[in-house]
Amino acid sequence: MRILSLLIMMLFAFSANAQNNKTKTMKVAVWDTYVTKKDGSVMHFDIIAPEEIKDTTIIYGYGTEYLISKRQEGQPLTSKQCRFCHIETVRPEWEAEIKQKGYFIIEMENCK
Repeated sequence: MRILSLLIMMLFAFSANAQNNKTKTMKVAVWDTYVTKKDGSVMHFDIIAPEEIKDTTIIYGYGTEYLISKRQEGQPLTSKQCRFCHIETVRPEWEAEIKQKGYFIIEMENCK
């Protein structure tokens, strides 16, 4: 009987822990970014990363990786171009990419 009670308590604790993990939603930091393109126009995009990442070197690395994908490698990306904006709850359409790559880019203007 004592073992059964212990098993029931463990099952209840496991179930409660699983529920807590389910309801936790990721918080992300939004980094507002403006980069002058090689043609002189200005790209505006947001870098979305987990809120725990505060090292700007990492954030700028994400931005640089994105710029390379847009054939804008070599363009400056520093605190002058990229600034922390705010924290928000992750949107479902961002979450998988953030888990895979560490970040998500929202293209705002002149990113094509």
